[in-house]
Amino acid sequence: MSLSSLMNQFINDFSFLILAAIGLAVIFGMMKIINLAHGEFIMLGAYITTLSAQAGVPLIISIVFGAIGVGIMGYLIDRLIICRLYGRTLDSVVVTWGISMVIQQGMLIIFGPSLQGVSTPLGSVSFAGSTYSVYRILLFAISIGALFLLYLIFMKTKFGLYSRATMQNQEIARSMGVNTNRIYSMTFSIGAAFAGLTGGLYAPTMAISPTFGTGFLMQSFVTVIVGGANPLIGTSLSGGVLGIVNSILDTTWGTFFGEIGLLICAILVIRLLPLGFSGVVEKWFVRKRRM
Repeated sequence: MSLSSLMNQFINDFSFLILAAIGLAVIFGMMKIINLAHGEFIMLGAYITTLSAQAGVPLIISIVFGAIGVGIMGYLIDRLIICRLYGRTLDSVVVTWGISMVIQQGMLIIFGPSLQGVSTPLGSVSFAGSTYSVYRILLFAISIGALFLLYLIFMKTKFGLYSRATMQNQEIARSMGVNTNRIYSMTFSIGAAFAGLTGGLYAPTMAISPTFGTGFLMQSFVTVIVGGANPLIGTSLSGGVLGIVNSILDTTWGTFFGEIGLLICAILVIRLLPLGFSGVVEKWFVRKRRM
């Protein structure tokens, strides 16, 4: 196991985990809604991106179309269905599972079992005896940029202030004049848009089918569970730790053991750190302020 191959695998795993989980982390962390349709949102982003690219739209604009299109769809789903589930975490599991089935079967009926994809752009480069896909490196940079964008949205804007207030105490936020239902709708839309962005970004690298999002679902849930409720701190820390674990096991023993390692990490974190990495960090900040 060479250092260069390990680094190559870590770049792939980190970007995959961050991009797969970031939309789910936003919706769960801010709304306490367990979105089992997350994989289908990713799949829709891939379909919108692929169909736009096949129509002659440049790939980068097609990816933006995928994110915006799924974000709009997420807003509509929230206004029609999810708004009735605020504060009902367990009920959201059943309802979003039903939404995922409707979306998946609908895409199967409309487009068939598969869709011709687009080729991976940008080629590859060689460094230190290893070959790196330029597009994979770009995905790594985009994953870090997505975390930074999430930080700006929820820490540097009025919407972010209102959303954090709503998350901490909905009743007090509402009494202070915050339209909490609108905040929830926008949050769900942002989470859906991040999922659509993920689908668009990975559309050139994977086969496009109605089950496209299934390959993202387990890793995204594990990353969110390990990270905890804070979508920014938790996702970045869990993506880094799980990326290291998965890349070492994947490079040494193969993909199967890499996935087993992710599940074992999730079990250990649930047992030892019930609030996830973000809970530990937030407790540390609270103790530091009291000193």
